Amino acid sequence: MSQKKHTSLGLALRGAAMGMAEVIPGVSGGTIAFITGIYERLINSIKSIGFDLIGTFRKDGIKGLWQAVDGNFLLFLIGGMVGGIVIGIFGISYLLENYPPIVWAFFFGLILGSVFYIGKQITTWSWKEVVMLVLCAAVAYGLTTTLPATGSTSYLYVFISGVIAISALILPGISGSFILLIMGMYTYIVQDTLKGVLSTFALDKIITMVVFAFGCLAGLMSISRLLSWTFANYKNLTLSALTGFMLGSLNKIWPWKEATQWLEDASGTIILDENGLPDKILMEDNISPSAYELATNQSAYLPYVILFSIVGVGVVFLMSMADSKKD
Repeated sequence: MSQKKHTSLGLALRGAAMGMAEVIPGVSGGTIAFITGIYERLINSIKSIGFDLIGTFRKDGIKGLWQAVDGNFLLFLIGGMVGGIVIGIFGISYLLENYPPIVWAFFFGLILGSVFYIGKQITTWSWKEVVMLVLCAAVAYGLTTTLPATGSTSYLYVFISGVIAISALILPGISGSFILLIMGMYTYIVQDTLKGVLSTFALDKIITMVVFAFGCLAGLMSISRLLSWTFANYKNLTLSALTGFMLGSLNKIWPWKEATQWLEDASGTIILDENGLPDKILMEDNISPSAYELATNQSAYLPYVILFSIVGVGVVFLMSMADSKKD
């Protein structure tokens, strides 16, 4: 994928789309970065953050430092992401609560279209690319069906959780929050520790969040360097791996689902939100539209699901056409 310059507004809009995607459980901002043509630039920008920047700052000052990390790119992208997260929390969360099959259908079409879009960029298909695609698709599918682990409060496990969660955040098709769920760390990190830091400023919870943040930083720097290297040296294999991750993740965003397991506290009681409903779903079964109507006593919205699936594919198609015109 070629490196391209983008307008400030274009970067902010891409960031907003990534932020909104992160609100959707099971949808990765990395997927949006990929289909909007900024994935490789994002990886290289993150990779540039390291101890080498100290020498850059001493030699070229703030201006050189800003250029080294592609500061304008990160500034507008992160600014857009913050706005997108806010919009997602209020807008997409409302749609998910009231019209879940339609929302899932749009993202299903978006990722399905992305599979073909990224697959087209693989210039040579050999047995290596095929094996890599199948293997990564199997890994992603397996993650979507994995029962949550018990988790641990040890600092080492907290650190490892940060490394893996942030790495999953960057990879298309895999959600960082979903990884925390299956590692059994979502309740401890988000429900207990993060909320505890914001409300009580307890020292033990602050230390836990610092350890988790260092894990995220280590994972971010490691995965960005790895992906930058693989793009430079094994581009076709890297693209086939990322395509496989997205293909396998489709299982997670099937439009019609039935919840089978919910987030529980230490005593085994289901955690409820302010409306008295289960706060977080851990496991779901994919079901047919008719079974969905029987299980939830709600409409399956079948015509709208088909329509918005097509719209999702169409969005990727239009993006690929715009990308081709730029080339």
